[in-house]
Amino acid sequence: MTLTVAVQMDPLESINIAGDSSFALMLAAQARGHRVFHYAAEDLNWSDGHLWTQAHPVTVQRVVGDHFRFGEPVRLDLGDDADVVLMRQDPPFDLGYITATHLLERIADRTLVVNDPASVRNAPEKVFVLDYARFMPPTLVTRSLDEARAFLKRHGAIVVKPLHGNGGKAIFRVGPEGENLSALIEVFNTAWREPHMIQAFLPSVAAGDKRIVLVDGEVAGAINRLPSEGEFRSNLAVGGSREKTGLTAREREICEALGPELKRRGLIFVGIDVIGGEWLTEINVTSPTGIVAIERFDGTDVAGMIWDAIERRLGR
Repeated sequence: MTLTVAVQMDPLESINIAGDSSFALMLAAQARGHRVFHYAAEDLNWSDGHLWTQAHPVTVQRVVGDHFRFGEPVRLDLGDDADVVLMRQDPPFDLGYITATHLLERIADRTLVVNDPASVRNAPEKVFVLDYARFMPPTLVTRSLDEARAFLKRHGAIVVKPLHGNGGKAIFRVGPEGENLSALIEVFNTAWREPHMIQAFLPSVAAGDKRIVLVDGEVAGAINRLPSEGEFRSNLAVGGSREKTGLTAREREICEALGPELKRRGLIFVGIDVIGGEWLTEINVTSPTGIVAIERFDGTDVAGMIWDAIERRLGR
């Protein structure tokens, strides 16, 4: 099965090939003989029932500084000429991102979009997870300073973060005395129109924040992300490190609860975040990462598993 694969992502010049999951997926597609094209979400066009983009045929290689070569750009009809679209641009989950899901949804009956665009739009990382509140730490979604103060009084130290943030950005710990909470809520309310997420601070985050990758609803592997000295955030984008890990019984229970719903929604590649072996904090569906590190630690070809799942769906 030779496929035409269109990858909607950020500029290839800017990626770190040592750990980039989109790059790993492109390498794996190329190794299977698939034709790979690259384009940016802002280059989508729609008219008369057709969705197309100016796309570059691309070849990739794991050579730092020389990791991709573009061919001459072509007009690629994503409904008629592509078998698969990988929606892999990084958040923010803003109106540009949401509009891209609406456009891609119009070809989803002809072209497999991974992850399913309607499901991505309906499952923001910190909102979809509320469906599984029984696995979450105490959580409040609000814009209200009074509600935030009452939550802090009940739970002691808290964490405040943007509802649609990513990569560990703009996440703040507020101690039991409430230092700067009012100023922080004021800044958040100025920066974002939507509510914000406030959670009880989990001291167990010092032992790591586990990223578990699920492929078509099944566990593919996990890595533990450790905060650097002086930090409580363990995201790799803010200096966290990684280590080999396994799953606790509670984490397996979480994955078994999520798996069938992820599969039903067409969310083929998902990364969930679990703190302390028991607290689910996010379900990442927009542009999950972690597959390169899992392969490095465990030898598991997660990119290959994702392509197996894609090919199975196309075969059906």
